[in-house]
Amino acid sequence: MDASIPGNVPSICVAALYRFMHFEDCQNLRGPIEHLCRENGVRGTLLLADEGINGTIAGSPGGVERVLDHIRALPGCADLDVKFSSAPTMPFHRTKVRVKREIVTMGRPDIDPRTSAGTYVEPGDWNALIADPATIVIDTRNDYEVAIGSFDRAINPQTADFREFPDWFRRERERILGTGMSPKIAMFCTGGIRCEKATAFLKQEGVEDVVHLRGGILRYLETMPEETSLFRGECFVFDQRVSVGQGLAVGTHALCFACRRPVSHADRQSPLYEEGASCAVCHAERSESQRASYRERHRQEMRAAQHGQAHVGAVQTMRRIDAG
Repeated sequence: MDASIPGNVPSICVAALYRFMHFEDCQNLRGPIEHLCRENGVRGTLLLADEGINGTIAGSPGGVERVLDHIRALPGCADLDVKFSSAPTMPFHRTKVRVKREIVTMGRPDIDPRTSAGTYVEPGDWNALIADPATIVIDTRNDYEVAIGSFDRAINPQTADFREFPDWFRRERERILGTGMSPKIAMFCTGGIRCEKATAFLKQEGVEDVVHLRGGILRYLETMPEETSLFRGECFVFDQRVSVGQGLAVGTHALCFACRRPVSHADRQSPLYEEGASCAVCHAERSESQRASYRERHRQEMRAAQHGQAHVGAVQTMRRIDAG
């Protein structure tokens, strides 16, 4: 548990948080949280569901701390999992607190990580675990996230959405596990919530020896020295920073505003890349009329930015934040 924001956090503090906990009345919880965020100038997205809370918020250290104090005071949330990082500018356009069916969408409401999740592995113990050839390492994130960075030896399920993970595992189970005694499975994700839910799913499927990285890639990158890190590349994050690297420094990737995929510096050299309209991956997926629409939206966003305003189109087309 992170008790409070470190004293050396710069002006824009970013807090990624989640907690699996049964809430009785999410609608009544939503209003006070949203009001407190707005009152303290805190932006971002928070999701509430019967199974708990998840999201990322940003603002001044004091404002973020007041929101976190309120959330920690909710029933069962004293041990709220929080990963702190920073941003040079506000990484969110507005504040959203939403009630959903799940705080991370697997499409399996019968899965309860509170009672059936796998065992936590601390970042300091992760290297030795995944270096063991007997350990099967699975990245539970989506394909566009894995593409810009992952751990050595990790299996990429090549899913476009976390909802696809259960079907992927059932389809590939025999190939991954074999037919003998089940090996140890180690899973990870951005902030720890998806892999925690994935371990609960695997245990329901009869896999017993399953563990997951506490705090996800974000805590690993924050605490692991660069010279001993086994993470290669950058970690996609669901805000305007796009990606972070070692020590949670802001990464080098930008976002294609047409398809919302991360694009590297090399990707941006492609003749098919046009800022605000297309990248090499999505160019063939979109029509010229769609690209024309994206260009106009991008022009309006740039004009709004010049006047210090957030354009609604930029807000509405950000990827969902129900991941971590």
